[in-house]
Amino acid sequence: MVQADLSINMGTSTVPEMQQQLVCPPQVPGRVGIVGLGLIGGSLALDLQALGCEVHGLCHRQETVERALERGLAQRVSTNPADLARCELVILALPIERLLDPDPALVAALPKQAVITDVGSVKTPVLEVWRARHPRFIASHPMAGTAEAGVEAGVRDLFRGRPWVATPDASSDPEALAMVEGMARALGSHWLTADPERHDQAVALISHVPVLVSAALLRAVGTERDPAVRALACQLASSGFADTTRVGAGNPVLGTAMASRNTAAVLRGLAAYRWSLEQLEEAILEGNWPQLERELEQTRSLRPAFLTAPGELINP
Repeated sequence: MVQADLSINMGTSTVPEMQQQLVCPPQVPGRVGIVGLGLIGGSLALDLQALGCEVHGLCHRQETVERALERGLAQRVSTNPADLARCELVILALPIERLLDPDPALVAALPKQAVITDVGSVKTPVLEVWRARHPRFIASHPMAGTAEAGVEAGVRDLFRGRPWVATPDASSDPEALAMVEGMARALGSHWLTADPERHDQAVALISHVPVLVSAALLRAVGTERDPAVRALACQLASSGFADTTRVGAGNPVLGTAMASRNTAAVLRGLAAYRWSLEQLEEAILEGNWPQLERELEQTRSLRPAFLTAPGELINP
């Protein structure tokens, strides 16, 4: 059993080595740095340790360092970017705004020989920022998550069976891309590659726009003018309403970042949604119930394609 050493030295805490070390699969680097130990970073840290990797975590605050160590998220946890120096792979599990305006000290500390990847949900602006900052950067995005956040949120097997998409361009290092792919596959993810602009539009449609649509539904119900109707709606709401509105009740900062950093794609998605809603509204206004039934039959037939196991490749 690993006992946590909570002694602090220059902003760094460590967990003593396991007596019997696991051996990483050949496609996974032996030493991985993870910048940010929230839901995604913490979950990656737990899974990579289980694969036998030595994980170095980097946090912004010392209290987060101590709690991450208590939870066993990494063997070494620090506030000092220099502690990433010996890592073969560094994963930037940072909020979008910190990815797009990175700390100069972090950028300077990233080892030039290491592969660098991120986990952000918007890829075009991330590539624009990072392709000039590190020669072995690979933009990537695991499609996985929960409603939780922060250092307490990391869980095992978050990425198993989920898509992990990378958006390489002509300047991407093929060996770096292969390392990120190897890690994703070792974690049980379905590996895909895509053009960054297409990625951003697809994610707008299935992730960013649903946040706003869900928020609008919550707002419509929550601002119902008749207090008796609103109170009754609260009492009657069950799993269907809960499922439909879950993402609209998520982190407001994250939702705003998605919209502000993927604006054109989000607006296109909202326009398509508005047109579809208008078709349904028109059928109801005209009392055209056969048309409404046809529309609903079509949407029912569309849904299964979005719930099947992800494919291996989405490049055209």
